[in-house]
Amino acid sequence: MLTVGGRVRSGLLQQNLLHLPVRGICSAVVHRKSTGPTYSGPASKGLPSVLGQRLPVRTASGVSGGDVGGVSGVAGSTWYGSLADSAPVHLCEHFLVSVQQLSGVPWWMSIVATTLTIRTFITFPLAAYQLVVISKVEVLQVEIAELAKRLRYDVSVRGKESGWTDKQRRFYFQKNLRRLISQLYVRDNCHPFKASLLVWVQLPLWISFSLALRNLSLSQSVLQCDLTTGGTLWFPDLTSPDSTWILPLCLGLTNLLIVEIFSLQRLNPTLFQKLVLNFVRGFSVLMIPIAATVPSSMALYWCTSSLLGLSHNLLLRSPVVHRVLRLQSPRSDSPFRDLLSAFISKYCK
Repeated sequence: MLTVGGRVRSGLLQQNLLHLPVRGICSAVVHRKSTGPTYSGPASKGLPSVLGQRLPVRTASGVSGGDVGGVSGVAGSTWYGSLADSAPVHLCEHFLVSVQQLSGVPWWMSIVATTLTIRTFITFPLAAYQLVVISKVEVLQVEIAELAKRLRYDVSVRGKESGWTDKQRRFYFQKNLRRLISQLYVRDNCHPFKASLLVWVQLPLWISFSLALRNLSLSQSVLQCDLTTGGTLWFPDLTSPDSTWILPLCLGLTNLLIVEIFSLQRLNPTLFQKLVLNFVRGFSVLMIPIAATVPSSMALYWCTSSLLGLSHNLLLRSPVVHRVLRLQSPRSDSPFRDLLSAFISKYCK
């Protein structure tokens, strides 16, 4: 699940401040050694062999990507087939298979470990950077308000001298205010667009790994046999949906909890904030039946990613992390106690 704070905060900061109008290059996938076709060249001792052919990918029409060329071309002409057969998706497939073969752990544990690695070393640093940018922008609010006050006075005086209309005054005020705010952003290196960097990285990663797991789960290959027995507990088969709905429900509740934690930060939300929060709430609920129809490997990845996102959101509230990041805006010394009090006050009274 995407981080909710980045999308809402980055859009709101700009609105509140301004108030103004390869394909094919990564198709090789690591396979487990089997009695089937193997690599004809010499393999390094102790390392898994690598096949020079791409895993067959089942497209939206149900035809495998490695089937007859004419049929494959028709299936690949659809947008979903093209996306599932794209270079980033095959790169994610290669990464997932490599981690599983090199570690030797079951597939369910490999998926969890891969998700933990991606979220910890890629998205978590970006989330911390997002927090730093937002903190700098919040500090600038006082200076921006003072500049706007003085600019409004200057424009008013100049307008009277030049005989400007009210429309001209508003135009010159907004034009110069945008210029001053841009200069402040450059000075402090905190343009609000940088706060949205997390979304532009996390969303493609989430889509690519989701499609990669779907391709691996539905392709007729040795890997599908491994995924069939690679689950645990109530989902032993990672290629079939979770019939108990435990993973889908866990995914939906975790995403809703992330949304509600963010909503507790806004004492007086604007109309735009309410619309965005309600949209994300609806999307979180919609993900429950979707997760119940996809292979369990995808549902496990989604659930693990959301749980890690929740833990990272809570970790970024810690005063210790704030001191490490040297945040300039004032923060609470007891954020978790305040969060619990706000939750009880909103939902338990």
